[in-house]
Amino acid sequence: MAKKAKAAPAPVADASTVPVKRPRVHKLTIRNFRAIGKEPVTVELDDIVVLVGPNNSGKSSILRAYQVVMLHGSKDGELTQEDFPDGTIDASNPVEIELETVVYDEKAPGEKWIRKDPTTGEMFVREKWTWVAPGKPKRVGWEVGEPGNWHASEVPWGAPGVAQPARPEPHRIEAFDSPQTQTAAVVTLLKDVLNQRIKEMQETPPPADGTTVESTDYQKLLTSVSEFQKKVVVAANEQIAKIETEMNTLIDQVFPGQAVRFDARPEDNIDDCLTFFRDTPQLLMGPKNGYQPPVEKQGSGARRTLLWAALRLVKEQARAKKDATSTRPHILLIDEPELCLHPNAVREACRVLYDLPKTGNWQVMVTTHSPVFIDLWRDNTSIVRVERQPNGSASGTTIYRPKRAALDDDDKECLKLLNLCDSYVAEFFFGGRTVLVEGDTEHTAFTYVMQQEPERFKDIHVVRARGKATIVSLCKVLNQFGAPYSVLHDSDTPTAFRKGTVITNPAWTQNQRIYDQVKNLVATRKIRLVASLVSFEPAYFGTDASSEKPANAWTTLKENKDAHVRIATLLEALVDFTKPLPQGAVEWSDLAALENQLPKNPA
Repeated sequence: MAKKAKAAPAPVADASTVPVKRPRVHKLTIRNFRAIGKEPVTVELDDIVVLVGPNNSGKSSILRAYQVVMLHGSKDGELTQEDFPDGTIDASNPVEIELETVVYDEKAPGEKWIRKDPTTGEMFVREKWTWVAPGKPKRVGWEVGEPGNWHASEVPWGAPGVAQPARPEPHRIEAFDSPQTQTAAVVTLLKDVLNQRIKEMQETPPPADGTTVESTDYQKLLTSVSEFQKKVVVAANEQIAKIETEMNTLIDQVFPGQAVRFDARPEDNIDDCLTFFRDTPQLLMGPKNGYQPPVEKQGSGARRTLLWAALRLVKEQARAKKDATSTRPHILLIDEPELCLHPNAVREACRVLYDLPKTGNWQVMVTTHSPVFIDLWRDNTSIVRVERQPNGSASGTTIYRPKRAALDDDDKECLKLLNLCDSYVAEFFFGGRTVLVEGDTEHTAFTYVMQQEPERFKDIHVVRARGKATIVSLCKVLNQFGAPYSVLHDSDTPTAFRKGTVITNPAWTQNQRIYDQVKNLVATRKIRLVASLVSFEPAYFGTDASSEKPANAWTTLKENKDAHVRIATLLEALVDFTKPLPQGAVEWSDLAALENQLPKNPA
């Protein structure tokens, strides 16, 4: 008889617009783990978390921290001495990894473990794993109430095997995995798709008229296997009986009254007898009509690109089913996805990563050294900068969250266009001193000076906004850093000529928008706001170029030492607020005062 089919799941709205009720990681806090010392590193997770920072600063330790607590209960969830800071075990400063997870009714533990958000209704469960020595951790749960505390003897959900399905399953892809490991990761993803399809084919949707369900091909196959097994047992009965008799004669001499009997159990767990695909499928790659060797013989770039193809397949399969709540959520933990990829493949990998959470089943935590992987106009991305402190310990600071930036639709459109024009615009997220400029001419001039005087101008990021409106949007982003930066823009003039008519200059009105965005930080000297009178070239070169302005600036600086000195002085003043500005540049905080400093007859 056919198995009773499960009720078809109710359709759900598109996961990109409606919050999906699914378990997900909300916050991860780490202490005394590998490069991370006594000062905790806390990561607040959106759909996408990008970890940036210098080499060997502790980014990969953050990925490993989540993976190790999710492996609690297995050998891989145990720590070695090398996992303790500097390889030194200090019982007074144990390894601590704290996790806060969003849960829903079907995955929720008892009420005493649940903190509810009064606005969204979401439920949070907080847990902590502690290692005082190598080996297994002690897991405790935070009991909500007055005063909240870590419970000494109980934990949410109970045993690790029961608790794990309530949290996203980790998928770790390291930067320098072996060819075999990289290939296995792709094959595993593809096998999961096949196995899911087999599972779906085991059941038949119930007929609408309530009639008897006809056996599926899968069920017919099980019946055939069962009948074949019985035939084999019957055919072998004589030989089995002879072996049993001889064994029992020997057993009875040692254990009188005892006997053995062989039961083939042909009718039990027939599903387990079936293997539809090879245990180790091969993934081949090569010309369509030529020789295709195993993927592990290909280059690293090809293998990693295949991984993105497999991830896209998983994403599209989930989206096609329109049932983002039917399977356990996942979190992709990936080191340097840009590694060994062609520029086009880097952009494709970035797109796939950012689109992955739209299925409703994925979060992504990625380490990167590529600004291409920072997409400022997205709503689902947090950026955390990880750095080494002077004492050698790692620290992590969430330097960007879209909700805190409060970007409006115009901001997002500006940043989207800027990303298309300049994929390295987000380089300022990686540290250093930031100078935000209006256009290509300023960027070219400062780049020339920095190349000529590398010892004087180190670790400076000159970010070109390509327009005043985008300066406003980028200021919203930079204001979250808590680090000083400077803005250089053209003052322009209050009026302009258009087709022989004097009009209000829209470029002038943008000045006030820039100031409004930074005024609080200007007052505390966290930002230096500087205008070039009236534009960059007349202010510092004495002439205005009507075309090819960046090339003209480069040539002028090569041939004119005085111009070089003025631009170098300007750049120095933009990164050191105590330095004086050159003639032609003015620091301002009042639009009327700025107007009074304009040349009487500006060119």
